[in-house]
Amino acid sequence: MTLESFKDILRNQENLFKMATPRLKEKYREEIVPSLKEKFQYKSVMQVPKITKISINRGIGAGVADKKQVDVGATELSMIAGQKAVPTLSKKAISNFKLREDMPIGARVTLRGERMYEFLDRLISVALPRVRDFRGVSEKGFDGRGNYTLGIKEQIIFPEISIDKVNKITGMNITLVTTANSDEESYELLKAYGMPFANKNK
Repeated sequence: MTLESFKDILRNQENLFKMATPRLKEKYREEIVPSLKEKFQYKSVMQVPKITKISINRGIGAGVADKKQVDVGATELSMIAGQKAVPTLSKKAISNFKLREDMPIGARVTLRGERMYEFLDRLISVALPRVRDFRGVSEKGFDGRGNYTLGIKEQIIFPEISIDKVNKITGMNITLVTTANSDEESYELLKAYGMPFANKNK
C-alpha cells in the first residue's frame, strides 16, 4: 500500500466521522447511562463510568534486526486504528539482544472521541468474532483500577488487513481506559457495550 492510498483511507474515515454520530456513542448516552445509574444507584449521571481512551500497543521484536518491520507494523496499526501510529523506542540498551537505547521496537496509537467509539464498535462486532475458536474474552484483564487490557494474537482478525499482504502474523495489546472506580463497574460498562466476556453468567 502506498502512502497516498493510505492517506485516502484516512480522509474517507474522516468524512465518515463527520457524517454520523458513532453507534456506540449513542448507545452509551441513551441506554448504558440510565442502566448503570439504576444498577449502581449513582446520584448523578456524571458518576456513571465511561471510556476515556483506547491505547493500542504493538511490540515488534524483529525490529531490532530489521527496521522495516517496525515501519510495516506501524502502517498496519494505523490502518486498524484509523489514526497514524507512532513508533515506540527502547528505554535502555541491552547488549545481549543487540538493543540500543532509543531504538524503534514497536508502535502505539491512542484513540479518543469519535475514533475511539468507531474502533470499539469494529472490535466488538467485526474483529473479535473472527478469532479462531472464539469463546469470549477473558475477565482477568482488569487492573484493579477499572481499566481493561485485551491481548490480540493475530492482526488479521481486522478486516482492514489483507492476509495476502501480511509477511508475519503478530499481535497487540488493547487497553480500554475508563473512569470506573472498580473492576466490577468497569466490567458492567464494557458488558453493556457488548464486550463478549467468556463467563456470561457473572
